[in-house]
Amino acid sequence: MSYPRIRLTDRLRLEPVDVKHADDLFDLYLDPAVAEWYGRWTREQVDREVARIARSWSVDGVHKWMAYHRATGELVGRGGLSRKHVDGRERLELGWALHRRFWGQGYATEIGRAGLAFAFDELDADEVVSFTEVHNHRSRAVMERLGFRYGKDMSINGESFALYLLNRASTDG
Repeated sequence: MSYPRIRLTDRLRLEPVDVKHADDLFDLYLDPAVAEWYGRWTREQVDREVARIARSWSVDGVHKWMAYHRATGELVGRGGLSRKHVDGRERLELGWALHRRFWGQGYATEIGRAGLAFAFDELDADEVVSFTEVHNHRSRAVMERLGFRYGKDMSINGESFALYLLNRASTDG
């Protein structure tokens, strides 16, 4: 499988996460607003995470992107697809994390649209899921803007998450 290419959206350059992105991912996870949702990460944890994501890209052909502003080169966040065991089975999951200063400007939706196009147009997926903590109303609103429909609440490590689903059929025509 060939290594995936960089993708461009209207405002973003999406690069498949690789070990060269460790500094940027660490910077993102140091943002207090991101840490509120993803916890505090050490540099060693980030190094292991980027190595794991890079392996997934090379073996599976899918995982998260680092998102950079096309005009300025500034790191906006990370997001895209990954394969995860969700609600009892292996699924394509769409997610994102953005530096706080980029919240509310449509960047999560832009990353999400790129991920859905990748899932349905290139990976020929029948379904994509997305989930977040039940009280994360901002992410839930992005999921709904992208066309996801609420499926149910589920528990992950004792915490309540809202699972959203989007089927290919609901995106056709």
